[in-house]
Amino acid sequence: MGRYAVQLDGGNSADLARWYHFEWRWIGNLGVDLLVQILGPTLGVEAATKLVAIAIPMLTVAGFLAVAREVHGRVPPTAFFALPLAYGAPFFWGFVNFTLSMALAFLAFALWLRLARLGHIRLRFLMFIPLSLLLWTAHIYGWAAFCVLAASAEIVRQTATQRPWYAMVGHTALTCLCLAPPLVLMVAQFGDGGSGGQPYGWHWFDFTRKATWVVGVLRDRWQFFDQASLVVLLGVLALGRQQLNLRLARPTGLPLILATGLFALLFLLLPHAALGSAYADMRLLPYVFATALLAIGPVTRRAGLVAFGALSFFGMRMVGNGWSAFLYDQSYQAELAALRHLPHGARLVTFVGRPCREPWAVHRLDHLPSLALVRRRAFANDQWQAAGAQLISVRYHDAVGFQSDPSQFVRKAACPRPDWRSYPAALAQFPRDAFDYVWIIQQPEAVADMAGLEPVWQRGRSALYRVVRTK
Repeated sequence: MGRYAVQLDGGNSADLARWYHFEWRWIGNLGVDLLVQILGPTLGVEAATKLVAIAIPMLTVAGFLAVAREVHGRVPPTAFFALPLAYGAPFFWGFVNFTLSMALAFLAFALWLRLARLGHIRLRFLMFIPLSLLLWTAHIYGWAAFCVLAASAEIVRQTATQRPWYAMVGHTALTCLCLAPPLVLMVAQFGDGGSGGQPYGWHWFDFTRKATWVVGVLRDRWQFFDQASLVVLLGVLALGRQQLNLRLARPTGLPLILATGLFALLFLLLPHAALGSAYADMRLLPYVFATALLAIGPVTRRAGLVAFGALSFFGMRMVGNGWSAFLYDQSYQAELAALRHLPHGARLVTFVGRPCREPWAVHRLDHLPSLALVRRRAFANDQWQAAGAQLISVRYHDAVGFQSDPSQFVRKAACPRPDWRSYPAALAQFPRDAFDYVWIIQQPEAVADMAGLEPVWQRGRSALYRVVRTK
């Protein structure tokens, strides 16, 4: 939202213009940015962003059901077990451009399958030249995932022709050539940093980390509830294995089975960070499970009972996610009360306390500082700076070392992390001439030198301080 505020401001605010620079460029990470650009002038930044965020799971569910119907000729009752994955970890962690692009990828895949079923291969080729660019513009991962889905379907379609394997591969490549235009843009942008940097490190083949992503595919707030839900999904897949095997003799479910395998392989092969974005491997997991569940064919026995169980599971997850969201909202409102005491245009530095050991339910306050930018036009030191990944750049040079993410994170001195400061060190090191106010969110420890900071607002372990300058 902070980035969108700068984007919509267009340099009109003198305060924002001296701290941030925004320049439009065509990159593969603009899905929600463009929608907010359209809706924001009428609805405002927050309402426009919330409206798009509400639409993302709805579009994802629509994509899942459309693919299931196109693959099987009807929506199998087991497909409803996949719907809670629209509220998977990537969505909760705030990857809105990514999740929007994945929703669009599944909707596009349903169209891809339908046009093939109707025999409109040439029409499909022409339609997907601009659609591939649209998917890439929303987010590069959505375009890449669609390429996997489309190629899987084409390989299966080519097997029916009984051509030699090399001919099938060649025809698949030619048919999918309409998805190649984004490659031209990526090559053109590679030289100027448009491919993105690697600020988070690669972390190849960290299978311990990958195992935590598998266990936390539905991670929200309550560990037992989230992991028990995962057990339900695994149980459905185990019970549906016989059905999956039966479908192998028929072509309908094969594209999704093949796509599941390719997504799973990519999850294992991808590093932690790629193309300037962290959690590159984790983001794919909900869609690995979703494609596997959608591949299960229509149930021939006790379909009504299966449908009841699937819809009950979906309803249970929605009630849990809804209650969790309500509790998170309460914590947000409690912290944001500090902004009522912050003047407009303030030079604000924020420190968000992080625990030594990450609990299952993270507090999701990491980027709350940007709401000070949205609501009070204050400086926020939590904006990402990754080459080619965002269109905003921070140019507040007086705040050296405290300009952007991850300068907002602080921990106890007893549990240091190389890229995060300890809380006492952050208070001692930030340039006091560059800031007017200090916002502490969930102070990690009580030991810190507060000299020169005058309390303005305080609640629990959070407080707002005014920087007092001595003459």
